[in-house]
Amino acid sequence: MATLLTLRDETTAGDHRAAVTLSLPEPTITARELIRARVFEEVKAYNQKLSDWFDGLVQPEGSKPERDRFRLREPRKLDWNEQARAALEAFDRNGFILLVDDRQIEALDEEIRVRPDTRITFLKLLPLMGG
Repeated sequence: MATLLTLRDETTAGDHRAAVTLSLPEPTITARELIRARVFEEVKAYNQKLSDWFDGLVQPEGSKPERDRFRLREPRKLDWNEQARAALEAFDRNGFILLVDDRQIEALDEEIRVRPDTRITFLKLLPLMGG
């Protein structure tokens, strides 16, 4: 039986929103597989509507960050593999933190046991402002 899992985005500024809902066929998934599945779904949703705005985990090439999403100069199809590669690199360099029930996932190959009440949060780190 598949498990439905809603992934949430949060920022260190306290902003939060539902990002993507995944249907997982197995109760165990690695962090790498989870990130790739999330990116696949968000790019698929974007490519179906092709708007000026991309609400995704990582910034597409040639776009500008604006608050919690990215503005593309012109709507265009995105390559989910490129976006997934960028997301995995962002994880490796601490561009975001992956939390499962408030426990930080440290490695891409770490297995995550999913239950219907599992909370998955992608905590996006914001640069410090000031001088």
